[in-house]
Amino acid sequence: MAGAVTTAREAMQAWLDHLANERRVSPRTVEAYLGAVQPYLFFLEQHRGETLSLAATGTITPAEVRAYLAHRRGGDRPLSARSVSQALSAIRSYHAFLDRRLSTPNPALTLVKGPRVKPGAPRPVSEDNARGLIEEAAQDPDRAEWEAVRDEAVLTLLWGCGLRISEALSVKRSDAPLGDSLRILGKGSKTRIVPVLPAVREAVDAYLAAVPFALAPDEPLFRAPRGGPLSPRHVQARMQTLRSRLGLSDRATPHALRHSFATHLLGAGADLRSIQELLGHASLSTTQKYTAVDAEALLGAYAKAHPRA
Repeated sequence: MAGAVTTAREAMQAWLDHLANERRVSPRTVEAYLGAVQPYLFFLEQHRGETLSLAATGTITPAEVRAYLAHRRGGDRPLSARSVSQALSAIRSYHAFLDRRLSTPNPALTLVKGPRVKPGAPRPVSEDNARGLIEEAAQDPDRAEWEAVRDEAVLTLLWGCGLRISEALSVKRSDAPLGDSLRILGKGSKTRIVPVLPAVREAVDAYLAAVPFALAPDEPLFRAPRGGPLSPRHVQARMQTLRSRLGLSDRATPHALRHSFATHLLGAGADLRSIQELLGHASLSTTQKYTAVDAEALLGAYAKAHPRA
């Protein structure tokens, strides 16, 4: 491939073709990546006054990337901090492809940090967005296939069973394949039983078939790239990348999937006591906050749909 590509724009097209045809990335993700990297290359060519060659991508400096990000924050149509972070994520993915496939690394770009985005309190994500996050994790172009399958399984477990990150990562090899229910040791060393949906079992089964490490029965099920236990920080970082690609709020955190689990159950008619048991809340007052969230969504739907609203 390297012999056929001579310019940065040709490399971009090869990268997009790789995403669409080899990694089977969704069309909306390919479109988002094109919208982020094409203006980046145009800016660099304007800045340098020449067509950017493939070899020249290895000489792009952190200062040039920062200048591009500053350019996107200003101007007539400035991007938000979240959108700039999303653009930087796409640029990093592009350069990772140049390194892996076209032998044109640029390690200096690891020095570039995105804009600081003030996080908000976790909020439930919609059903469509939850599905989108899981689908995006399953087809991540920057991960080995088994790692993408693992991330899909972890996020499905968080949403499908309403688990905290620590609870999902405490699942042992001996727990899988999962049955119809799962015993969870939660806060305060309190044990609860949560039902397991077929979609959750299927996601974990797919991970079991793909994980390249032999695991002892008492070891954590989910593993990091080098074989150690997967850390909560990894799950948080993956969610940050995924929500950036999809343009979701910074409040779309791993814990927000647990909030979504409760809110979606409440919206479907589940009673608060049952949700309290499933979440492992010590007090019903903790669970009652979801009634306010559901009421807010209900009022919003009413305002949009009622003819006299």
